[in-house]
Amino acid sequence: MTHTIGIDVGGSKVLGGVVNESGKVLATAKKDTPRQGGRALTQTIADIALELLSKHGAESVGVCAAGFVSSDRRTMLATPNIADWNGVDLDSELTQLISLPVIIENDANAATWGEAKFGAGQNHNHVMMLTVGTGIGGGIIVNGNLYRGAFGTAAEFGHIRVVPDGHLCGCGARGCFEQYASGNALLRHAREAISAAPEIARNLLSRGDGTVTGLTGQVIMEAARDGDPVAVAAFNTTGHWLGAGIATLSVVLDPACVVIGGGVIDAGEILLKPTRQGLERTMPFAGKHPYPQIIAAKLGNQAGLVGVADLARL
Repeated sequence: MTHTIGIDVGGSKVLGGVVNESGKVLATAKKDTPRQGGRALTQTIADIALELLSKHGAESVGVCAAGFVSSDRRTMLATPNIADWNGVDLDSELTQLISLPVIIENDANAATWGEAKFGAGQNHNHVMMLTVGTGIGGGIIVNGNLYRGAFGTAAEFGHIRVVPDGHLCGCGARGCFEQYASGNALLRHAREAISAAPEIARNLLSRGDGTVTGLTGQVIMEAARDGDPVAVAAFNTTGHWLGAGIATLSVVLDPACVVIGGGVIDAGEILLKPTRQGLERTMPFAGKHPYPQIIAAKLGNQAGLVGVADLARL
């Protein structure tokens, strides 16, 4: 059985793993992401790969990160949160350092492939995944193949516009999906609910530092599990927008299932139930157009490295 290495580059850490053909992670290695990015980050990736290779054989290496990757999977075109890593021919640089074939992939695409092949999307040929965290990323599986688009930058779901002239997004547009259905949006919805009804927000605020600005997603999730009305309302609003966005995407892509991943999915049915309800309320041709299944991701923070490791062997 052949092994490959998957390496997932995050904003704070770089996680690598040796993965077999069944998607099982046999060994891992982790290092902090260098703040200066650039060549220091490229060397960190190589160091992780070489550490894993010192104990395990592998035939190729896959690397995934947030950002735009060229359609030939060789170049990191642009990264929103990593310094000095734009227009970098990672394939050539890493191949010289590791002496193995290397492919580069967007992190959400890699996670989508991992979930479709080994996780929640197994047994479906048409899968859409949304990674819901600080923003919203995503990926598309069509007829069992990962869809990248003409320029390798497909499935930037977080930046479809859902509210004309809505909240300003980091991409420069207004009213983007991730401004209403992401982890950051959950915080905004909670703060807006507190402002509207401060007299019922004491319990939620007491779980943090007592201030609105001190609220975190984890605090809101724990409060929602305990039935706090403000926290539940924030998740209901987030789920409504998430379901509405999925409805719009479904009439274009017609997936059999939609896998929800990212940090917010730790809330489970607290998020998934209002998401399904939002889909049903806003689906065009309601009652006539089939609804996709909406399910939680299974691979957690290893989805990216498992997915990109498998893509490296294709």
